[in-house]
Amino acid sequence: MVSHAHQGTTSSALTRLSVTAARLAGIPPRGYAHLLGVAPEHLNDDLCRTPAATGLRIAELTTAHLAWTDLSLLLTQQSGIGALGIWDYLITSAPTPLEGIRDASAYFATVADIGTDTLRIAEDGEQVTISHVNHADLAHEAACAIRGYALGLYQRRLGEAAQRRLVPVHVSLAAAAPRRHHALTELYGTRSIAFEAPVSSVTFLARDLDAPNPHAQPGLSSVLRRHAEQTLATSVALHDWLDLFRTALAASAQDDGTPTLPAVARRLAVSTRTLQRRLDEHGTTWSSEVDTLRRAHITRLLHGTDLSIDSIAARSGYADARALRRAVHRWYNTTPATLRRTGHPHGGAAQLPA
Repeated sequence: MVSHAHQGTTSSALTRLSVTAARLAGIPPRGYAHLLGVAPEHLNDDLCRTPAATGLRIAELTTAHLAWTDLSLLLTQQSGIGALGIWDYLITSAPTPLEGIRDASAYFATVADIGTDTLRIAEDGEQVTISHVNHADLAHEAACAIRGYALGLYQRRLGEAAQRRLVPVHVSLAAAAPRRHHALTELYGTRSIAFEAPVSSVTFLARDLDAPNPHAQPGLSSVLRRHAEQTLATSVALHDWLDLFRTALAASAQDDGTPTLPAVARRLAVSTRTLQRRLDEHGTTWSSEVDTLRRAHITRLLHGTDLSIDSIAARSGYADARALRRAVHRWYNTTPATLRRTGHPHGGAAQLPA
């Protein structure tokens, strides 16, 4: 259900929650901005999937200022309905909470990196156990915080579906026992919490999850499932810094016409010198990246519009049609007119840059 291209990434919503928690923990933006690697417009775009490591690094920073148990509670408190997009409504709009959490498990990739994290459901007669599987070390406080948060999130969404507080029968955490438990007791509403478990899980009475959702609407779940599939199909996985840069470059070109080095550097929250250094580290240059973007843009305009060569030159940042013709000849060894007419100087389809 999720392509390999999405592995290693999570929804931008999860990264936003990590940033919010860091801010509420008293960490100023300059304390974690260097960890983001994501321009603000990417972080706020729900079609962008940010590197999973980004949220984890911010959680690691936050647990240096805040106990992991407090971070679990804080993240859950900040996760109001809709904070995680379509995934939230798969749970709250299903006929029953149990059916909702099943859908949430099936479409877990819309929020999490399913290469490292898994949501599992086990039904055993009178009880239902929901597990969050992550094999990070029990001593890794950021991972403990995320696992604790995941269970709190599931409990909260199921309660929102049922329109009442659902108290679990038992909670197990794959974490070393903390010195203080009060944050977890507040989070789960029970003192029945075990530590150093193989897997983090929360267990409910089956009758609590089988009861009809008060606000369920017939047929809505199937609509939401289709929307979740479309979200996965159209989302953009930003795996590394170069992906982030190219997305920022394209956005700058779309917004400003001709992208400039300072403008793109501002979008990425780095200096121009840092931006050029990172491009060099990735084996490319600013001029090469702009040239590649222009090449793709011009090729699309030649194939997909009836704009004149002069108009395409103006829209692509070239001084005149002659400059555009020189660029097309350098790329394809032909003229714009021939490229438009044949698709390729040898009759095939012109190859766009990757």
